[in-house]
Amino acid sequence: MHQALLIPEVLLEIFAYVNERSYTQIRSTQKSLAALATTCKVFYEPAMDLLWAEIYQLEPLLGCVTRLHPLIYGSGIGVPWHNLWAHDVEPLSAHEARQFLRHSARIRKLNISSNHPSRSSHLLSVMPAEACVSPNLRSLTLSTKYLNHFLPHMLHQCHLLTVNESLESVVTRRFTLEHLCINIVDTCAYDTSTADELSLLSDRIRWCTRLDSVTLYCPILDWVAWKHLSYIPTILRVDIDQGLVDAPLLLEQDIINFSPFLNITSLLFHLYDAAYIIPVMQHSQFPSLKEFGLDIDILYSADAEELLRALSHCKATLEKISIQCFYDEFMGPLDTTLTIIPHFLCFTQLRTLQLMLFKSNSCIYLDNDILLEAMSTWPHIHTLEIKDSGFRPSSVSFHGLFTALRLCPQLHTLQLTINTATLDIDPDAELIQHTSLRTLKLEASNFPITNAETLARIIFAWLPCVDQVENGNRSWDEVNTHLTSLKAHALYVAGAS
Repeated sequence: MHQALLIPEVLLEIFAYVNERSYTQIRSTQKSLAALATTCKVFYEPAMDLLWAEIYQLEPLLGCVTRLHPLIYGSGIGVPWHNLWAHDVEPLSAHEARQFLRHSARIRKLNISSNHPSRSSHLLSVMPAEACVSPNLRSLTLSTKYLNHFLPHMLHQCHLLTVNESLESVVTRRFTLEHLCINIVDTCAYDTSTADELSLLSDRIRWCTRLDSVTLYCPILDWVAWKHLSYIPTILRVDIDQGLVDAPLLLEQDIINFSPFLNITSLLFHLYDAAYIIPVMQHSQFPSLKEFGLDIDILYSADAEELLRALSHCKATLEKISIQCFYDEFMGPLDTTLTIIPHFLCFTQLRTLQLMLFKSNSCIYLDNDILLEAMSTWPHIHTLEIKDSGFRPSSVSFHGLFTALRLCPQLHTLQLTINTATLDIDPDAELIQHTSLRTLKLEASNFPITNAETLARIIFAWLPCVDQVENGNRSWDEVNTHLTSLKAHALYVAGAS
C-alpha cells in the first residue's frame, strides 16, 4: 500500500470522490464502498462511515439481522425489498436488536418515507422507549409511530409525514433543530382523518416554545394556531401549503389579537384562492419579513388589489416578493388591468420582484412613468420579472426602459413586455453602459420587429453583458442573429489587436 493512503486526510478525499454519485449510480457506489471496506483495516472505518451516512427506509438496518436478511434481499435483483416482506414477521429479539443497531451510529441522514412504514416498524417494539437508534443523526424524514427512537439531541432537520401524539416529543424537547417540516396534506381529498390530523397539528404547535431557529412547513392553520405562532420568537420561516385540503373559514368574529411575528423573515403560501391569505395579512404584522411568496391557482383582480394593499401595510421591510398565478378561470373580464406595481413602492429595500400570471386573462399595467418611479424607489433591485397574458400592447417604450435602467445599477435579470412598434431612442446618443444586466427577457407586444439591426446595435452598445434577448416566441430571432454577429466581430477585433 502506498504511504499516502495512510494519511487520513488523503484517504478521506479519495473516498469522498468515490462517494460522489448521481441517482443512477447509487448501487454502483455502494458496491465500491463495500469493496473498499473489505480491502483492509485502514479502509474499513472511513468506507463504512460513507456507506451508511445516508439511508433510505429501515430495511438496510434490518438487513443486518441474520434472520431478516434473506427476507429482505431474497429476490437478488432490482429493488431489494418491498412493502409486504415484513407481514407476519416476529419482532426483533434483544440479541437481534443489537444486530440492528450495529451500524446505526454512522447514519447522518435517514429517510423513512414509505407509504406503509408500519409494515416493518412493528419489528422495533423490543426497543426501549428511551433508546436512540441513530445518536449522530442530523436529518430525519419520518412517517412512523416510533418517532422517539429517532430523535437525537444533535438533530438539525426533521420532516414529519404524519402527525400523531409523538409530535409533542419534537416541539417540547430541546434540540438543535434548524428545519422542522410537517406535511400531512398529501391526501386525495379532505376527510375525517385529515381533519383530525389538522386539529392535532394546531394543538401541538401551541407546545412550540423552545424551538431553535425553526423553518416551519405546515398545512392550513386556524386563528388559534396563528396566534400561538405570533408569540414564538425563534420561528424564522413559515410555509403554508393548502394542498388538497379545504382551508378553514377565518371569520371576522373569531379574530383574536396577535403579537407581531417579530422574527419571521420568510412567509410563503401555496393556495387555491385568496380567501384565506387576505384576512391573515390584514390582521398580522411582520416587522422582520424579508421574503413573501404566493403560489395561487385563482386570483381575482379585486382580491389581488386587497391582498397587496394589506401586504403594503404589514410593517415589513421586504427584499423579495414572488407572486405566481397559474390558471385563468374566473379571473374576471378579458379587459381586466391590474394596477398593482404602486403597492410595492413602499418596499425601498426590494431586491427581487417576480409577478407571473401564467395563462391569466389579466394584464399588469406598466408604463414608462411607473417603471421610472419603481426603479428610482428600488436602487438595490437585481431581479425584476413581470409576465402576464400580454393581451394589451405594452406602454413601456425602449426610451423608457433604458432611462429606467440607469437608476438600478445592480439589476441582473429583467423580464417584461415592451412596445416594439417604434424605436424611440437614438442609437448614436451618448453612451451610458449598464454592466450588471446579464439576463434580458423581452416580450414583443407589437411584432414583427422591423428595426432588428438597429435594435441589436443598441443592446450591444448599452448592455454589453447581454448575449441574447430571451423570449417565448421567434419575434427576437433576427435581433439575436445580429447581436451574435456584433459580439463575434468585437471578439475578432480584440484578438487581432
